[in-house]
Amino acid sequence: MLDYDEEARHYDASRGGEPRARAAADAVERLLPQGPGVVLDIACGTGIVTERLRRPGRTVVGVDRSPGMLGLAGQRMPGGVVRGNATRLPFAAASVDAVVIVWLLHLLPDPEPVLAEAARVLRPGGVLITTVDKDGGYFAEDSDIARVTADLRQQYAPQVPDDSTRVLRWAAERGLGVAGRTVFPGTGQGRSPRRWCEAIGAELISWCTHASPDQVADVRRRLAALPDQDVARPDPQYRLVALDLKA
Repeated sequence: MLDYDEEARHYDASRGGEPRARAAADAVERLLPQGPGVVLDIACGTGIVTERLRRPGRTVVGVDRSPGMLGLAGQRMPGGVVRGNATRLPFAAASVDAVVIVWLLHLLPDPEPVLAEAARVLRPGGVLITTVDKDGGYFAEDSDIARVTADLRQQYAPQVPDDSTRVLRWAAERGLGVAGRTVFPGTGQGRSPRRWCEAIGAELISWCTHASPDQVADVRRRLAALPDQDVARPDPQYRLVALDLKA
């Protein structure tokens, strides 16, 4: 996993900056309860999305375990960030109206402790909003990169931590129902074939870590054969799901 303290200074600029943050926040807002309430943003990072969720009457708190990230988030949201671990949140049970988890589950070996902790702090009737299928949804469906990687993604994406089927099964077993879904563009996140090849080689793509070395080598070879090696393909579409805790 990345050293997020080290990454903090250039994190936003390397991941779509303000346009991507705006798209993510707008999508989260479509799923959030309206009116007064408390919203907890787990793994808030630099706070670039978190700050956009603030509304009159709504209290928004960002939580992250990285001091480097929280230093930047605190500049955006003075007094509105807390250092904490996503599996041991510094909040009482049934104390918040919504929990937001954006771009975290895909990084975890097992997402269930984080999901369980999010559910613990939710009030009855509260909503848990999370990204799912991050790597699997990281494509414009008509791109040549999507076609080259399709077989491997379909075979191994169900094994990744944030696979939507896995998350929804976990939710159903614990009494959380689907309250809504939406998508948003990963503005500025379309990768070129060369960048995809590098990311796969560095084991940054979760579904590739489950494939055999020969399968990975074959996909990298096919990516390297595509034209326009340094031309970014269309921006991906990220997926959000809202799960509500029945009152």
